[in-house]
Amino acid sequence: MKRVLVSLVLIVCLAGCAESGLVGADLFGQRCASCHGAEGAGGIGPAIDGSSAAVDLVDDQLEGVIRVGPGSMPSFDTLTDEQIQSLVDHIRVLQSGP
Repeated sequence: MKRVLVSLVLIVCLAGCAESGLVGADLFGQRCASCHGAEGAGGIGPAIDGSSAAVDLVDDQLEGVIRVGPGSMPSFDTLTDEQIQSLVDHIRVLQSGP
């Protein structure tokens, strides 16, 4: 019984992580890729991939950048906390490389 419960908890957690990744990838494609590039390598906006200074930001700082939009970057303060976290998760995936 204990194994079944642990297995169910793991399945639910993994499903949530996968969903967050999909949501983050979709949001990134819709809201960020036009400036930062599909893979985060930069374009109009700076790179945010593994070669960028963004790797040194902790998640809270990255969330703040997304929410406030420093400089010429638009703010995304209309996104929910969950959407912003999913964007942070996706950016971390981009930073980890292929």
